[in-house]
Amino acid sequence: MKQTGSPENILFVINPIAGDIDKTDLVEQIEEICREHDIRYHIYTTTGHQDSQQVKELITEKGAEAVFAVGGDGTVSMVGALLIDRNIPLGIIPLGSGNGLSKDLHIPQDTEDALELIYRHTVRNIDTLDINGQPSIHLADLGFNALVVKRFSEGESRGPGAYAWIALQEYLSYEPKFYRIETDNEHFEGEAFMVTIANANAFGSNAAINPSGILNDGRFEICLIERFPKTAGIGILYKLYTDSIDTSVYTRKLTCRSATIYNTDHEVMHIDGEPVELGTEVRIHIKPKSLKVLLPAPDPDAA
Repeated sequence: MKQTGSPENILFVINPIAGDIDKTDLVEQIEEICREHDIRYHIYTTTGHQDSQQVKELITEKGAEAVFAVGGDGTVSMVGALLIDRNIPLGIIPLGSGNGLSKDLHIPQDTEDALELIYRHTVRNIDTLDINGQPSIHLADLGFNALVVKRFSEGESRGPGAYAWIALQEYLSYEPKFYRIETDNEHFEGEAFMVTIANANAFGSNAAINPSGILNDGRFEICLIERFPKTAGIGILYKLYTDSIDTSVYTRKLTCRSATIYNTDHEVMHIDGEPVELGTEVRIHIKPKSLKVLLPAPDPDAA
């Protein structure tokens, strides 16, 4: 039996190429679970053509009480953006190469365990961000990492190895850019290697840019990695992967509810892993607890 109050009608949005695996068995598992727990369901397979509009229409047409994103960060971001300020929770079955938001939400990365969220879960409200009118539910940034994301999206190779190779190539020649940042609390003006707008903790690569961030505290962080000697790069990388980047002398964090970043050098930006062009003024504000998500239910047998 499903939990009391659980959705009885679920829309599954499946990215067929996420994780580069055949989804046939997964679809059969989803259908079996829904039948077993008496859940009505509809499956939509993304095509890369007007998916957002198609999903938006299906949510209304099918009367979905929850929508599961079955794929990577791009699928999660697309579905999540449609559910902001709606009383319809987002479920995630992580199948991408990064799965950044699902990791920060402590959703199981094992597919079998994640599928249990269909019938056993708890609901939590998390904050989202509005960035020049575009929604962000995880991380956005300007500077070095955004440039690597753009190069990666333009290439044909996928996976951590391809990303690391592009990062190494760009790192050797990349020069920090000038930014002016005004927040409701404080200001920054100077050069930075990276400027990350963080509503969460870590990139999908597990690099924790904002290890102490809280997803529903009504605030977000602007995490700066300032200019540093090239020889300090390995040390900074180590701190990113050991949840200790805040101890670096080359970092600074601005905690706020709203901010404007003046991107005078016209640096590339990404929002939730998708490259975007937002001009020289990037305005951000928090939308507290505006997205419902399905998370693993507490273990009743736990002490």
